[in-house]
Amino acid sequence: MTDVILVLTTAAEDEAETLARTVVEEHLAACVNVHAPMASVYWWKGKIERDAESQVVIKTTRARLEALATRLTELHSYELPELLVVPVAWGTDGYLEWVNASTRT
Repeated sequence: MTDVILVLTTAAEDEAETLARTVVEEHLAACVNVHAPMASVYWWKGKIERDAESQVVIKTTRARLEALATRLTELHSYELPELLVVPVAWGTDGYLEWVNASTRT
């Protein structure tokens, strides 16, 4: 297990890139992948909804998680943004060092 984590979220197509750029510029993430638009189908307030969204995968560290979560909540247009954390079990030393170095303030 490493200190590097993946944070998953989704965002409206028109805001995903802005979220990604902001958290990288603020050193809350080393890298963010914004995946191609997809259809999301989900329950919300008692009915089924369908929206076009982008999956956003954020590479960061456990030390930056709280600040990242706060910032994403501030920036996100959703009332209840998805924020799921996936621990990284292993990675190459060089890549893990780069993530750690890129997220230091």
